[in-house]
Amino acid sequence: MTSAVAPVPGIVTVRGIVRDGSTQRPIEGVQIQASVVASTVPARTTTTSLSGAYSLQIAGVTPSSSIRVMYRRIGYNAATVIRAVSGDTIAMDQMMSTAVMALNQVVVSEQDARREKRATARQNVMAAAASAPAVQDFSGRGVAGGIARGVAAPVSPSTVRPRDYPRRDGGGNREQYDKIDDNPFLAVSVHPRSTFSVDVDRASYSNVRRFISQGQTPPPDAVRIEELINYFPYDLPSPRGDAPVSITTETMAAPWQPKHRLVRVALQARRIETAALPPSNLVFLIDVSGSMNQWNKLPLVKSSLRLLVDQLRPQDYVALVVYAGAAGLVLPSTSGEEKATISAAIDRLEAGGSTAGGAGIELAYRTAREHFKPNGNNRVILATDGDFNVGVSSDGDMERLIESKRTEGTYLTILGFGQGNYQDAKMEKLAKRGNGNYAYVDDIAEARKVLVKEMGATLVTVANDVKLQVEFNPAAVSAYRLIGYEDRVLATEDFTDDKKDAGDMGAGHSVTALFEVVPTGVTGTITLREQDSLRYQVPATEAPRSNAAKNELMFVRMRYKTPGENTSKQVTQPVIDGRNGSASNDFRFAASVAAFGMVLRNSEHKGTATLRSSLDMATAARGEDDGGYRSEFVEMLGRLLNSERR
Repeated sequence: MTSAVAPVPGIVTVRGIVRDGSTQRPIEGVQIQASVVASTVPARTTTTSLSGAYSLQIAGVTPSSSIRVMYRRIGYNAATVIRAVSGDTIAMDQMMSTAVMALNQVVVSEQDARREKRATARQNVMAAAASAPAVQDFSGRGVAGGIARGVAAPVSPSTVRPRDYPRRDGGGNREQYDKIDDNPFLAVSVHPRSTFSVDVDRASYSNVRRFISQGQTPPPDAVRIEELINYFPYDLPSPRGDAPVSITTETMAAPWQPKHRLVRVALQARRIETAALPPSNLVFLIDVSGSMNQWNKLPLVKSSLRLLVDQLRPQDYVALVVYAGAAGLVLPSTSGEEKATISAAIDRLEAGGSTAGGAGIELAYRTAREHFKPNGNNRVILATDGDFNVGVSSDGDMERLIESKRTEGTYLTILGFGQGNYQDAKMEKLAKRGNGNYAYVDDIAEARKVLVKEMGATLVTVANDVKLQVEFNPAAVSAYRLIGYEDRVLATEDFTDDKKDAGDMGAGHSVTALFEVVPTGVTGTITLREQDSLRYQVPATEAPRSNAAKNELMFVRMRYKTPGENTSKQVTQPVIDGRNGSASNDFRFAASVAAFGMVLRNSEHKGTATLRSSLDMATAARGEDDGGYRSEFVEMLGRLLNSERR
C-alpha cells in the first residue's frame, strides 16, 4: 500500500531571513530572485527588510517542482539555493559571506614621474578595500572571474559598510545641487499653455534612495519629482504608424486635494529588440582621479561596465579612455566579440591624481569621431562623481564642446557614482547638453537596470527634441500646475522653434508628466500670483471653437524630430475628463510617487499628502511589478516611516 502524496498548490510562498555569516546579524537590502527550475514562469523579486526578512509568492508550481532562490547584495558573495517543493510554504533562511576585492594598476601615461603617484594611489585603494565592502560582480563570473584580479584583500566583517550602513565620520560634504523652486499654479486666463521639454533621466530617484538607505533626509534640491515618477516602468501602448512615440492620457481626483483633478500625460517610445539595435560605437570615458578612490565609485564603475560589455555584439565597438592628471587611451576601439580584451582593460583601472575632465572629454570625442558609424549609435559614456576640479577648460567651454559634438551625431550618457563630493548639478547639465541621459548608480542592481534591462533606452535615440505643449480649456479649467520639470520649462514660442533644443527619447523609454488642475467653479484651494491688469488688452472671452471642445479638459501637442532630421513633426490628442472611470494602477502609483516627492521637498502644494498616505496608495497600486522596483519603493517608505517614529 502506498501513501498518498499531498497535492501542492499552484502558488507557493517562499520566506526567510538573510544574515551575515560572520556576525549573524540580519542584512537589509538583499536582492532576492526566486523562480521555478526549468519553467517559463517569470521570476519574482523582492528585497529584505530591516530585519533581514523577505517573502514572495511563486506561481506555476507542480508537485515535482524545485525552487531556485538567488541572493545578491553589495559587499557579499552572491548565493544560489535550490530546494524541492514540499508544501505551500518554503522556509529558506540564508547566510551570506562577505566579498573580497583587489584592484590592479592601469597605465594612464608612460611618464616616469607619474609612476610613484599611481603606486601610492594603489596602496590607498587597497587600504580602502580592507575597510569597505567590495562591489560584488553579479554578471555570473563571481569574484574570481570578475572584480578580483591578482592578490585579494580580505574584508573584515566588523568593518563592512554596505549601502545601508555608511560611515559617519563627519567628513566634509561637497555635493552640489541646483536650486529648485516648485512650479506655481497658473491662471488659464493669463497662461493658457504649458510648454516643456521631456526628461527621461532617473538619477534623482536612485540618489534619493541612497540618502534614505543611509538614514538621511535628502536635500530638497536633490528631489526632482519628474525623475522619481519616471524611474518606474509603466504599461503603455506602443506607437502606431510612423510616429516613434505614442501619447496616453488619464484623469482622476488629486489624492492630496480631492477638489482638484490630476491629469497624466504619458509618452511611450518605440521598443526595439536588442538584436535589432543599430551597431554601436561606444567610448567609455572613466574618471580615475583621486576622488574616485572609494568602494562605491571606481570598483562599482568597473562592475557596471562589465554588465554592458556582456551585452555587446560583434558589430558593436568599444574604446576606453581615462582621465585624471592626464587623459589616456587605455583601449582602442575594439569589437564586442573580444569581451575578454575589453574586460581586461576595465580590470586594470586604478584611481589616483587630480581631475582634468576637459582633456578627457576631448580625447573621448576624438576617439568616437575616428570610428564614427553613419547609421549607428555613436556615444560617449562618462562614468564619474562629477568632481571636475582641475582642467584647462571652463564649464562653459565644456558645455559648448559637448553641444558641438551633439550636432555631429555623437551623444553623451553620464553615469554618476559615489557620495560626499557628488556633483549632481554639473552632470545633469552636461547630459542635457549632449542629447544624452543621466543616471545615478548606487549599487550593481541599479547598474543592471540602466545598462542591461534598459539598454536600448539608455543607448539608442529614436526621437530628438521632444517637446510637450498643453493648452487648457478655460471653460473647464481655471488654473493648473505642472508637477516637476522645473528646469525643463520652455517659452510658448519655443514649441514651434526647431532650433530650440529639448529632451530626447531612447528606444523603449517612457515619460510621465502630471498636471494638477483646478476645475472652474472651485475656489479657496489655491493662491494665485497676482498680476497687474493689462492697459491695452483685455482677456479673451470667446467660447470654445467647437461643441466637441466643450467636453475637453485640455489639448496635448507633442513635437519631435526623427534622428538626423532638422524639421519637427507634430502629434496631437485631446483630453476628456473621465470622471466616471477608474484610474489605472500605473496612474495611482505615479501619483503616490509624486506625493512622496512633494513631502520630501516640503512643497507648499503637498496638501494632505503624507508619507503614510503615499505608502498606502503605492501599496494598493503596486500591481504587476516587473523587476520588483515598486516593492522596493513600498519597503523604502515603510523604513522611512519607522525611522520617523523612532
